[in-house]
Amino acid sequence: MTHILVATDAWHPQVNGVVRTLTAMADAAGGLGVEVSFLTPQSFRTFAMPSYPDLRLALPYPAKIARLIKAAKPDSIHIATEGPIGLLVRRYCRKHGLPFTTSFHTRFPEYVSARSPIPESWVWKALRWFHRPSRAVMAATPALAAELRMRGFRNVVLWSRGVDTSLFHPRSTDLCLPMPVYLCVGRIAVEKNLEAFLDLDLPGTKLIVGDGPARMALERKYPDAVFLGARHGEELAEIYAASDIFVFPSRTDTFGLVLLEALASGLPVAAFPVTGPRDVIGSAPVGVLSEDLRAACLEALQISREDCVEFAAAHTWQASTRVFIEHAMNSRPVESEGEAAEFVAEDPHFAA
Repeated sequence: MTHILVATDAWHPQVNGVVRTLTAMADAAGGLGVEVSFLTPQSFRTFAMPSYPDLRLALPYPAKIARLIKAAKPDSIHIATEGPIGLLVRRYCRKHGLPFTTSFHTRFPEYVSARSPIPESWVWKALRWFHRPSRAVMAATPALAAELRMRGFRNVVLWSRGVDTSLFHPRSTDLCLPMPVYLCVGRIAVEKNLEAFLDLDLPGTKLIVGDGPARMALERKYPDAVFLGARHGEELAEIYAASDIFVFPSRTDTFGLVLLEALASGLPVAAFPVTGPRDVIGSAPVGVLSEDLRAACLEALQISREDCVEFAAAHTWQASTRVFIEHAMNSRPVESEGEAAEFVAEDPHFAA
């Protein structure tokens, strides 16, 4: 069986799009005759990320990274994140001449600038360096792929996402809340732009599912909104199905798995016309994308729920995983890159 090793700094118990994408992809890969294993923070000591204590970063060291990769004996290596694990796996591959692929999941330049005075241009420069030797930089949408190419990224390819329609589908359930229910699901953090939704004058109920560093402050500021905290599996699926409109106020998400989950559950989408919702929905009559988010929410109430379900049915994890495997197993040679460009010297622990 073909074996792909995925290195990721984002892993359980984190609840985010990266973890859910990788987990769903690995589950689907087994049915396609491919084994996907993971090199994650669970193998190392971790520490809380500054300004975001719910996220923990690994403290990996070169010798153990080398042992774990050698023990896995993978046919291909994919680096999913640009964190400490991703950096050391990248170094190992460069040291030993092993080809690898990467994926671009998170708009770190915008996230970093929202929390610190570091210019976005500096972060983009670091990301270009990180992804430069990758055989294939996987981007979730055409617009994101085009942007990465424009910013100087090489070998950019498309890897879209999927949805589990056996879990997320219309069902009869009632949240016993004033209707209509405007639902938002995701991490509660500054980069998610939740206040743009919570500030809206809308009839019915604003419902927030998720957790994060901004939750307590937003609960105090918006006492009329309902915050349920994190929900998973069947419980989350029932909340989707019992709501009326899915509101996606983020301007920085590269895709937004929750968009497909909402659509599969029969929820029309209201969002800003930005990368992510624009690429997922396009011109399909399953959502309203507008700079006037309130108008989008009200207009989306007129959209057919059946159209939403039909649209989501075309996006399966099996199709997404086939594309990932094709990119990961691509044997195209890596473009040459002088080691003088590396930010850090190679470590003797990586010697064969």
